[in-house]
Amino acid sequence: MKRSSGILLPISSLPSPYGIGTFGKAAYEFADFLKAAGQKYWQVLPLGPTSYGDSPYQSFSTFAGNPYFIDLDMLIKEKLLTKKEVEAENWGTNPRYVDYGQIYSSRFKILEKAKKRGYKNALGDISNFKKDNPWVENYALFMSIKKHFGQLSWQEWPEEDIRLHEKKAVEKYTGLLEEDIEFFVYIQYLFFKQWAQLKRYINDLGIEVIGDLPIYVAMDSCDVWAEPEFFSLDEDNYPVEVAGVPPDYFTEDGQLWGNPCYDWKAMSKDGYKWWIRRIEGAAKLYDVLRIDHFRGFDEYWAVPAGEKTAKNGKWKKGPGMELVGLLNKKFPKIHFIAEDLGEPSPTVVKLLKDSGWPGMKVLGFAFDSGEANNYQPHTYDNNCICYTGTHDNATVMGWYEEAAKKDKDYAIKYLGISKAEGFNWGMIRGGMSSVAVLFVAQMQDFLGLGKYNRINVPGTKSGNWQWRLLGKEMDADLAKKIMDMTVMYGRTEPVKKSVKKPAKKPANKKVAAKKK
Repeated sequence: MKRSSGILLPISSLPSPYGIGTFGKAAYEFADFLKAAGQKYWQVLPLGPTSYGDSPYQSFSTFAGNPYFIDLDMLIKEKLLTKKEVEAENWGTNPRYVDYGQIYSSRFKILEKAKKRGYKNALGDISNFKKDNPWVENYALFMSIKKHFGQLSWQEWPEEDIRLHEKKAVEKYTGLLEEDIEFFVYIQYLFFKQWAQLKRYINDLGIEVIGDLPIYVAMDSCDVWAEPEFFSLDEDNYPVEVAGVPPDYFTEDGQLWGNPCYDWKAMSKDGYKWWIRRIEGAAKLYDVLRIDHFRGFDEYWAVPAGEKTAKNGKWKKGPGMELVGLLNKKFPKIHFIAEDLGEPSPTVVKLLKDSGWPGMKVLGFAFDSGEANNYQPHTYDNNCICYTGTHDNATVMGWYEEAAKKDKDYAIKYLGISKAEGFNWGMIRGGMSSVAVLFVAQMQDFLGLGKYNRINVPGTKSGNWQWRLLGKEMDADLAKKIMDMTVMYGRTEPVKKSVKKPAKKPANKKVAAKKK
């Protein structure tokens, strides 16, 4: 990875007339904006289908794509939908925030119309898609059964044989729900077709996509239902231990995520084939992978199932370099980023060093106490990624609005920020000028947006994942300002201005005649 920079903007945050960001026109415009701003990376959040709570970190599948991101204008151009049909649906009224309830009731209704018109004509391509993505048929069956049982979690399905993924039950429901299975396969086909086209465009601009891979998968997912042997479940496929983090300075009860813990012994015995398939799937979507909660590879906080808080968990040993080394060996072309935020133990520090992966530094954590810490730029080494903040942090100006005066004063003094420059640009300059090999800022930070413009507030169950960019904010003047700073700190090359050579003057006819 060369010295460079990028912008963090979820696909869901793109502008569009259909309530949520898609792989359509605005995605291509944002790629052009990144190019004009001299950025080499576009960081997105997980692209999987979301469940209750709309979190991209709680997906029905680690392999599948989110149907919300399929662009409807593209389907109109392919004559799979009409403009009238799409505009007749309610997609929400506020262009700044996603209305997930409204989108849920409209999106699948529209996509079913597209499937009725397009499925038969695409049978050959769909067949090839299924061969290249063998997970999709299990996923389509899983989603069809969920629909059949009123969207109940698979653990609550009333028929024990299909809940336990028994072969005869799988065969029975595969026949019974054939039409629904076709639909869920089809929308995955559309998702990957549109994403592949967009990603080619992004890559052709010299920009790479950084994807986010949650270390855990959701309990209510096809992954756990179809392959329970790799998770900490009892003989009836109910969880024994679930994931979280222990109590700390920020959370008295810790965080109880509820994801099933892995059965690392079973995975090791199998040669970590599940993880290899998972990374292979992610490699189809992204160029760089950020592994969320890297600490879980070293040790993980296991909480007995049924606990109301994360207090009564305990640390257990993870796979360490046995898995990390295997991923390095199997995927030499993929750059991994380790999300190592928090107070890492000595064993986590060693694992990170042994992995060779860059860790993360968040400027939003650098000035909270006014004391030296390893998030301040003068402490960095080259092999790290500096962020103004992640999707879980306040925007820079949101931090400024809520931080203690002594912390703000310290940040201003440390970074030498003036009123004329603006606090958000001073923070961006602090990261851009650091020795970190890669610098990433949230789009909101370049826009100087405050506390009502953050992506997620950890520990809260509503009001998250909703923020959206407005089209007018992809401004040429802003792109130039970002470009100028990016060039100044050696994170991109200056734009070479083409110099026209003066046209050759035509030979004087009289002189030419004399020479003859």
